[in-house]
Amino acid sequence: MSDAVSSGGTAPGSPESRRIVLLRHAKADWPQVSDHDRPLAERGRQEAAVAGRKLADTGIAFDLALCSTASRTRETWKLAVHELPHRPKTVYEERLYDASLGELLALLNETPDEVNELLVIGHNPGMHALADALAGKAEGEAPARMTKTGFPTAAFAVVGFTGSWKSVEHGVGTLLDYWAPHD
Repeated sequence: MSDAVSSGGTAPGSPESRRIVLLRHAKADWPQVSDHDRPLAERGRQEAAVAGRKLADTGIAFDLALCSTASRTRETWKLAVHELPHRPKTVYEERLYDASLGELLALLNETPDEVNELLVIGHNPGMHALADALAGKAEGEAPARMTKTGFPTAAFAVVGFTGSWKSVEHGVGTLLDYWAPHD
């Protein structure tokens, strides 16, 4: 992980510094169930635990996790959170399932301002589109890696921004880091 990700904190008197981590669910299976009820595949269960360890490596202490209500996102989160040193408050949010970019931005705008470190566990194309939309700037090789891999299952992007959650919009943030299991 880059130094930008692990360096947290806000200098006294400076605007509030925040981070959003966008995690795509791990690899799902295709049994004869509704899309919403698809469970993780065996590979997905392994990826979810690895993603959790990589999230722990970022050093980010999440204040809140928003997780889609779909089975594969809930299962990804259940496996990933066991790898974190601190379990954040978790809200299972129906609106994350099949959300458009506009709906995802609206959800971020509803985040309470006492939250500085937010984790969102969702689906593509939404997670990739949101990372692209928020990142007006980028650090290091993160954008090239994200473009190269295309935001596969269990991948996550870390976006930093300054200000209120109500101010989150296109281009407001900096892509600080990106990780994918087969990167």
